[in-house]
Amino acid sequence: MSTTEITAAATSGGSESYAPAKAVLGKEDFLNLLVEQLKNQDPLNPMESTEFTAQLAQFSSLEQLTNMNESLEYSRLYQSSINNAQAVGFIGKTVKATGDSISVRDGTSNQIQFELAGDAETVNIHIYDASDNLVKTINCDSLSDGEQSIEWDGTNDDGEAVSDGTYTFVVSAADAGGETVEASTYMTVEVTGVTFKEGNAYLLAGDIEISMSDVIEVTESNDPESEESSG
Repeated sequence: MSTTEITAAATSGGSESYAPAKAVLGKEDFLNLLVEQLKNQDPLNPMESTEFTAQLAQFSSLEQLTNMNESLEYSRLYQSSINNAQAVGFIGKTVKATGDSISVRDGTSNQIQFELAGDAETVNIHIYDASDNLVKTINCDSLSDGEQSIEWDGTNDDGEAVSDGTYTFVVSAADAGGETVEASTYMTVEVTGVTFKEGNAYLLAGDIEISMSDVIEVTESNDPESEESSG
């Protein structure tokens, strides 16, 4: 038989098709291989005890790692369920969270809130709509460092009322020497609901979604009826 014929026969391999071998061996595969190795060892040249012990140690380590991965996955799912349950408890409460969103409802906007890292001589607030179009620029007087709350009347630069919806804002500030003053933006809103995406819970404040990791502070929402009854 020529070399070409041998190559062709090896390549064709008959009409049977074989599934590709698994790239990773599981603990069951490892144990089966170990058992087959013991069954088919040469009686006149048995496996060295040290080699057998080493393989058993490898199997034990593999099993421990597998069990550890399963335990970690169960822990992750358990923690996720706890976080989701806790998120529902935020409904009706007021949260302070990092973010740059503000809502306009019935022509009224919630306050623009930010914190200055130092005293600022000039502070400009730029408000953008959902399409990132600039709709309003608010020029503030000099502000001292710390938390700030600025009112927005819900109008654009032409004095026209903007549509209800969610907007974003950017704060640019500078000190008397023209150096930039860092500004951290945040929002204080009432949680109206919760949504779940890919196993993670997000608080809803109207159309605004807030990640649980962005929440800074949680307080009871002001309820005039409850205040009257308590008095």
